Amino acid sequence: MPDNQTYDYIIVGAGSAGCVLANRLSEDAGSTVLLIEFGGTDAGPFINMPAALSYPLSMRQYDWGYASEPEPHLGGRRISCPRGKVIGGSSSINGMVYVRGHPQDFNSWVEHGAQGWGASDVLPYFKRLESACGRDPAYRGQEGPLHVIHGELRNPLYQAFIKAGQQAGYPNTEDYNAVQQEGFGPMEQTIWQGRRWSAASAYLKPALKRTNLTLATRTIVHKIDFTGNRATGVLVQTGNKTRHIQASKEVILAASSINSPKILLLSGIGDGDELKSLGIPVNVHRPGVGKNLQDHLEIYLQVACKEPITLNRHIGLLSKGLIGLQWLLFNNGIGASNHFEAAGFIRSEAGVPYPDIQYHFLPAAIRYDGTSAVKGDGFQVHVGPMRSPSRGSVTLKSANPDEAPAIRFNYMSHEKDWHDFRTAIRLTRELFLQPAFEPFADGEITPGPKAQSDQDLDAFVRDEVESAYHPCGTCKMGDPNDEMTVVDPTCKVVGIEGLRVVDSSVFPQITNGNLNAPTLMLAEKASDHILGRSPLSPEPWDGWIHPNWQTQQR
Repeated sequence: MPDNQTYDYIIVGAGSAGCVLANRLSEDAGSTVLLIEFGGTDAGPFINMPAALSYPLSMRQYDWGYASEPEPHLGGRRISCPRGKVIGGSSSINGMVYVRGHPQDFNSWVEHGAQGWGASDVLPYFKRLESACGRDPAYRGQEGPLHVIHGELRNPLYQAFIKAGQQAGYPNTEDYNAVQQEGFGPMEQTIWQGRRWSAASAYLKPALKRTNLTLATRTIVHKIDFTGNRATGVLVQTGNKTRHIQASKEVILAASSINSPKILLLSGIGDGDELKSLGIPVNVHRPGVGKNLQDHLEIYLQVACKEPITLNRHIGLLSKGLIGLQWLLFNNGIGASNHFEAAGFIRSEAGVPYPDIQYHFLPAAIRYDGTSAVKGDGFQVHVGPMRSPSRGSVTLKSANPDEAPAIRFNYMSHEKDWHDFRTAIRLTRELFLQPAFEPFADGEITPGPKAQSDQDLDAFVRDEVESAYHPCGTCKMGDPNDEMTVVDPTCKVVGIEGLRVVDSSVFPQITNGNLNAPTLMLAEKASDHILGRSPLSPEPWDGWIHPNWQTQQR
């Protein structure tokens, strides 16, 4: 990256959205594209072996290491907020779970002012990015760059979980990413030939063969440069050297729901009073920058297992070594799966029109950090509500770009949050009492059989709930006349020319499930807006709604 170089497009962040943008914008051989990433290479087994997913989440080499400020409703606990600091971004350190979201999620975006982002508008972009062979081509892509597969469901506990859902009265769904999300069935994974298939693998590495795309790693963006009300470049630092890089067309932030608002604020775009208090000159007063922060929380409900069939017996050093060796030699075996192979989406109560509780089932009783309180075998579900009313913020602590921002999720700040978690726990316990689990279940480990009252369950949630690592919403997309809107429906920052934000920070409302899929879709659609292309023609995507949803929970 030479000094004083000018590029047509500068993309900040080589995460999920940035990799898509780098690929799509560089398809035009007449345009020059610079992609800037603070992290480095994604080479190595900790990222590429699916079963090793817990390692990069806690490695500062790959993770920004963010944590929330003390959360007042969780006893002052600081909650971990991993964000990828590596090519591929969080798609290189996430759980490799692929969930589009429910069609009604995207219709809600339109209700928030994001015109053109309804379910029928986004379906063709999901199809454009996917290679989901064997799925219904009316709803699923067949030739996209992102491989989406199912696990092999070899462990009998996966089928027990799916069958228990049916025995409890819930429907079966063979493809929660097509028409019917509600129900129990196989979970989809971004894994290909036994390896993590990140946005870097799907989009960036093929595009790097083009001479008009430049990737700058180990480089951090401090702020955006302006001429009048137009973004004209960025101030970056590589090692001890700072310099200005120019953009003749656009600067595009794709730096995450934490770092995109941070860069905007450092650049004088945000709440004017807050910026002035830090000595930052105000370029545009947009009080919504950094606000509207949302996330999913989850708890692990763990059960002891009668049979020696769980992953707990593989967490010793010798076993891990053998698993790793088999994967390195053949890209198969236990190391070739993330082990999230069965899923469930249910409604918490009658009157809820579409699912608001998600299940990830795991044939192990183990935490993300690899620790386990189980001496023998166990299994667990990760369960949590999908649409919390709680909202938080990302704000600056100072004008120093090297200082991490203050992240305040304000978790569990509404009574509905507590009610929803109690409901989720009780509905989950009912699942494990179904006949399908009778050969396997040998007593609840957490929360434990003594935790029955509302107070007991609230205490468990307060002490044990964790983030599902789905932060979003801090640069809200919506009607430009709404002062809390940050970007318009083409992802342009309101009040500034030549500047867009394209990542999960623009989600007006969090979607059902994991956020990697909708983030990729967002970048696919945004690339057409940036290039001035007509959007793909809408395709019907109504989504199944339980015919008696108003009066029945299942």
